[in-house]
Amino acid sequence: MSGRALVRYGTISEVAHFEIPPDFARNRGDRVVVRTHRGIELGTLLSDGRNTSNGSSSKANGSDPIDLEPSQESILRSATVEDEQAAARLRSECEQAFGDWRERIEKWALRLELIDLEWTLDKSKLILYVLNDRGPESTKLALQAAAGGFGVVEVQTVGPDGPIAKSTGGGCGSGHCGSGDSQGCCG
Repeated sequence: MSGRALVRYGTISEVAHFEIPPDFARNRGDRVVVRTHRGIELGTLLSDGRNTSNGSSSKANGSDPIDLEPSQESILRSATVEDEQAAARLRSECEQAFGDWRERIEKWALRLELIDLEWTLDKSKLILYVLNDRGPESTKLALQAAAGGFGVVEVQTVGPDGPIAKSTGGGCGSGHCGSGDSQGCCG
């Protein structure tokens, strides 16, 4: 049986519905590898899909959950020991790079406060979490990172209650940089 389940993912957590593959054994709390709007990431199941197969559940604040096309956000498989080890290595790499990124932001004279960073599990994208409203400073950071040859970098703005909006991007490096739906992401 296929359906949809809620999954929490990301260093600054986001929650979304994900398509469940047919015959996928799942339980709340299981670690899974998911395809998100940002790339391949590790996540934690929050529901097993039994009550959310039609995607009609809602967030705690009463609004509809933010979903992308079902083919875009999906559970790929259960996480393996190797996946967890790779995630730990990437986390360590991000901890080591944090100071360098803070210095770059200061050097580029951006009015942003870097609070965290993370790589996607496949290391195809670096996500920089900044405490700020989404706007010109976030876009400038993404543009400076792209111009500096740092690969595909996505800037996720965060407020006191978590991500301000679903992180921007998905079209990084494909000519969408600076458009309304991908502001803050370049590669």
